[in-house]
Formats: sequence, structure tokens, C-alpha cells
Amino acid sequence: MAKKIGILILVIFISIILASIYGFLHNQISYSISTEYFTEFKFLQFGGVKFSIDFPRYSAGLIGIASTWWFGLIIGLIIGIVGFLQPTTKIMWKSSYGAIIRTLGIAIGIGIVGILVGKFIISNLNANWNLPADLTDRKSFLTAGTMHNFSYLGGIIGLIYGIIYQLKIKKASAQQCITAITADSTTSESTRNC
Repeated sequence: MAKKIGILILVIFISIILASIYGFLHNQISYSISTEYFTEFKFLQFGGVKFSIDFPRYSAGLIGIASTWWFGLIIGLIIGIVGFLQPTTKIMWKSSYGAIIRTLGIAIGIGIVGILVGKFIISNLNANWNLPADLTDRKSFLTAGTMHNFSYLGGIIGLIYGIIYQLKIKKASAQQCITAITADSTTSESTRNC
């Protein structure tokens, strides 16, 4: 049990680190899409406007970290807890790490879809959005905002997929145990792990 708790802590730590790196890099991309998304919205939302204006890319990255580390904590905690269902620490680690990587990949993919949806659909709608009044590039602002929203959606979808991935590994592991026990190989490694 102590090893599983250690893996849980490691999974949470890795999730926070990966989410923070993702947030930093994500905001570098969205800053490139729309500087106004930060100068007219995010810098004001997170405070420190003077510092942000002097060091905009660095500030955008720090805002990315502040916006995502907690999401990594939640993802790591949930994935780690689901990992406790695995019969061994080796399978727990494999399934948890695999779930984290899949969650990250899905968040990245859906974030990219968000750029496309923002650029070609959302920014072309004539909706009465509650946007800052003095925007010079409304389309880019909406594209960056859509990317941000889709990335959170991607994290949630990725987490759900990661849980399903772990449960499939649990089911396959249980099936292996049934097969090993049925074959009456009580001294095999697979039977000892059941």
C-alpha cells in the first residue's frame, strides 16, 4: 500500500509539472495569435499589469502556469486514485502514466481544434460578445479565447478517456488472472499478481 501511495504522489507531481509546462507553452501560442487577449483581458484578470506590460511573453507564460497547475493537480489526483484499482504497483504506474500522457495529448489536440474553430467559426459570428471596447483585432482575440476554452474541454475529455484507459487495463489484468488460474499455474508470476 505504501508503494501505491508513493505512485499516487508521483502521478500528482508529474501531472502538475506537465500541466504547468502545457500552460506556459499554450499561452506563448495564444499570445502569438492575439496580444490583445492578454493586454486587454488576461493581464487585467491576473493583476500585475505594469509587470505584464514590461515582460509580456514571460507574464503570459506565468499566467498559463497559474491557469493550469491546479488542473494538473485534479487530473493527477483522479488518475492516481483510479490507479489504486490495479492489482500491482507496476500496473498502477503503467496505467496512470499512460492515462496522463493520453490526457495531455487529447488536451493538445482539442486545443488545436479550438484554434481552428475560433478562427473559422467563432470569430466570424456576428454575436454581441462582451468584449473589451477598444480591440483592434476582434477575430484574433476570439480565436485565442476559443483556444483557451477548448483546451480546458480537452483536459476534461482527456481525463475521461484516461480513466477509461485505466479501467480497460484493469479488466485485461483481471482477465489474465482468470486465464492463469483456470490453467492451474499457481506458481506463475501472473497468478501471484492476482
